[in-house]
Amino acid sequence: MKIFRVKPGSRVRLNDYDPEGGSEMVDVKDEGLRQLELMKADIRNLQQKLYAERKHRLLVILQGLDGSGKDGTVRNVFTGIDPHGLRVVSFKAPTAEELDHDFLWRVHREVPGKGDVVVFNRSHYEDVVAVGVKGLAPEAVWKRRFEHIVNFERLLAEEGTTIVKIFLHVSREEQGRRLQARLENPDKHWKFHPDDIADRKLWPEFTAAYEEVISRTSTEWAPWFIVPANRKWYRNVAVAGIVREVLGRLELKFPPPAWDLNGLRIP
Repeated sequence: MKIFRVKPGSRVRLNDYDPEGGSEMVDVKDEGLRQLELMKADIRNLQQKLYAERKHRLLVILQGLDGSGKDGTVRNVFTGIDPHGLRVVSFKAPTAEELDHDFLWRVHREVPGKGDVVVFNRSHYEDVVAVGVKGLAPEAVWKRRFEHIVNFERLLAEEGTTIVKIFLHVSREEQGRRLQARLENPDKHWKFHPDDIADRKLWPEFTAAYEEVISRTSTEWAPWFIVPANRKWYRNVAVAGIVREVLGRLELKFPPPAWDLNGLRIP
């Protein structure tokens, strides 16, 4: 985790982070995929204890520019987890009802309950990044949201939610290749939106927005992790490693039975 964790209070420059990833974790794909399967097995075991114990909550937030692999990360890291205790929430453009409330209203109702793992595929950070870059709200409105988010996440943490925020760091060149691949594959046309091209033209603005977001909202109770995302297998190994380590620190245990099982036999 220390490889990717953003120290609270530090000033983030994404150009300082290699989207290819280094060799400090693993630099051989076959070995990385082997490690991934081992870590996924550990995550499944730990998640069963989390669900059974119903003492802790885990919220994983995935953010990244278009093509960074948020969907792929969910598929490859969280496959096999007991669906009773896992929920993936994808935040789209807010509905009319959601717009009638504060920007965190729709987010708060989706946070995990005791024993649950919830993965946000995009999140409340869109209400700062996308809203700010595209000018969807006055600057005075979205600038206030930094403090609101920090306080909101602190509330969740103090009430027992472990929060992990992961930024999938992809290069502009790799993003271009992935978007082009969507255009060339009819089976992936459903994933393509004209806004992807418009947003790509705003690469510097989105990059600067994420640098500010990560710098201002990486806290001790809700840290950011910047994960290299150019190599999909490396990205998956890194995210799985972070999730496994976070769950491992919770010292999860299967709870004792609520009644005496001694001498019971199934007829």
